Formats: sequence, structure tokens, C-alpha cells
Amino acid sequence: MTKLPVPRSQAVCVPCRLGAIGAVVLALAGGFAYTAGWLTPKRLTTARIVNTFEAVAGQHPGYRRNHAKGLCVEGYFDSNGKGAVLSSADVFQPGRTPVTGRFAVPGGNPSAPDTSSPVRSLALEFQLQNGEQWRTGMNSTPVFAVHTPEQFYQQLLAAKPDPSTGKPDPAKLKAFYAANPETLPFQTWVKAHPPSSSLANAAYYGINAFRFTNSEGATHAVRWAMVPDTPYAPITDAQKAEKNFLAADLNQRIASGPLRWHLILTVAQPADPIDDATLQWPDDRQRIDAGTLVLERTTSQEDGTCRDINFDPTILPTGIKTSNDPLLAARSAAYALSYQRRTREETLNPAVHQTQAVTAATSNGAHS
Repeated sequence: MTKLPVPRSQAVCVPCRLGAIGAVVLALAGGFAYTAGWLTPKRLTTARIVNTFEAVAGQHPGYRRNHAKGLCVEGYFDSNGKGAVLSSADVFQPGRTPVTGRFAVPGGNPSAPDTSSPVRSLALEFQLQNGEQWRTGMNSTPVFAVHTPEQFYQQLLAAKPDPSTGKPDPAKLKAFYAANPETLPFQTWVKAHPPSSSLANAAYYGINAFRFTNSEGATHAVRWAMVPDTPYAPITDAQKAEKNFLAADLNQRIASGPLRWHLILTVAQPADPIDDATLQWPDDRQRIDAGTLVLERTTSQEDGTCRDINFDPTILPTGIKTSNDPLLAARSAAYALSYQRRTREETLNPAVHQTQAVTAATSNGAHS
């Protein structure tokens, strides 16, 4: 049988096809390499930020790279329905939403003293009835020290311990703050507001702005805060000498009854900055009390309900979206990488948390 020639229009150029496939593979590989920073070693990447956390705090397998020291809490959010004027999220409809949370102090060392930072944090995961989640990470200061990931990275470098002293070099920190005047509002606020004597009597601020959209389609920029029912009191001289008083105090308070905070939503005006976490909005902005956070139980972070939660602040329900604040995307990426590393470490060594807990208790002496 005579083999018919392939028409010119149907002819296949094998080298061309292989070349095209190779080009696609190279493009994909190049994309991964760029994302990882291999082709641009001076570009700031998530890995570089997380690696610097580890350099500052040391290696602590199985723990978060920041806010490593903490404890889990459980309770619920009791919405009064007033937040629905701003957002269509189910969490603002009247009723209760289960909440899992975590109190912590900044830094990557799970054995650090409670007084190692003037800042405390509260992270929450709201488990909405429609299956959505709202996760948020808040600090006990209404402003952040920096407003870009690059500034945050430089701050980490400035805080890296001096090998000769084991502590940050004051001259490097002073130089960083002098070169970044945006840090002044944070420094000023911290100097005027001593840390609270308890995790229970501190307010916690979302810091970043988010966009809330209600059922009618109206959108507003919003920040929020958890304001405690428990009256504020400053840290005492006796507490300053303690390494571990925050968890013990919280456990004692919750044993006597639930602790409560009011969720206060603050609404921006059009001229207010929504992409800069170093700047507060004026005090006369509209505020809405959207309901009450009630915390009823605490558990250890080594085996508690919050241990395996990545409190990524960009995990949001319908009715809430991120703003263009550059810190939000950076936080999300860093939290994800931290989560990947610590869960891998836990898988390779299931006893890592028990080992760390024993080490921490031994190093901290009687103040456990």
C-alpha cells in the first residue's frame, strides 16, 4: 500500500514541539526560582524574613517563628446584630459563634520571659455557622512599628542578638529608629502606656484596615479592637521580676468565671489612611459595639485546640475583604511558611512539644 504524504499544513515539526515544551518548562522553573529568590538573591522573600526570625530567636522546632510563647483559649462571640450595618458576614448576625483563640507574647522563643516585650497578642478563629471562618491576629498596641515588609525585615536585622552579649545592639536599634521616623507613633504610644498586669485587662487591636461590605453593597474601611470588661491596671514591680505570670494569672481568672471583651468596629472617613498601620485614625470616628467575646477555657499550646491553627489574617468571611495594606500579604505568606515548617517538624518528631515544654519549665525555674 502506498503511503500518502502528509499535507504541508498538517506536518509536525518535532524539534519545534520539543522546543515549545522546553520553553514552558523553563518558564515554570524560572517562575518558581524567582518566587524563591534564587534568581534575585537581594530581593526580600518570605523565606528570608522567616529565616531572620530564626536567627534572632534561635531554633525551636515545632513552634511558631513569631509569638512562640502562648496558650490556647476557647469560648464564643455573642453578636448583638449591630455590626450587620457594616458587613454581611454571618458573624455579625444576632447569636453566638464558637471561637478558638490564642494569647501570646512576641518573639520566636517559647521560653522567653513574659516581660521580654511590652506587647501582647490575641489571635482568634471564628467558626461561622455557614462553614466560613474569620481569623484575626491582634496586638495590645493600636499602631504597628512599621508600615512595609521591608521596614519590618530591617527591624528584625537590627534586633539580631550580638554574639558577644546575646542581646540586641542598642546602637543598631537606635539607628534603625532614627532612619525610620514612621516608627515614632509606636514608640510614643508604648512609652505612654505601660503593659497591663494581665492578659485579661488589655485591649487588643486589629491594627490593619479591612473593607467591610453590607447586604446593600455599601463598603467602608474598618479597623477593630477587643476592649476588655476587666479594668486596666499596669504591670507591677513584682510581676516585672517574674518570668511566667501571664498564663498563671489568666488561668486563675478564668477559673473564677468567663472573661469578656467588646468588639468595637471603627469606621474610616474617606481621607483616613487604610494602607499604613503606623497611623491611627482620629478619635471622633464612628464606633460600633458589635458584640461580646466570651472566653471560658484555657489549654496548653503544646496540645490545645489552637496549636494547629494558622491565624492568617487574610482568611475572611463573605462581607470582609483585605485592604491594600502591604503588611497583610506579607503576614499571610510568613504565617504560611512558619506553619509549614513547624508542622513538618512535628511530623518528624511527634514528641517535640513535650521536650520543649520540659526544657522551658526547667530553664524558668519555679516561675512556671
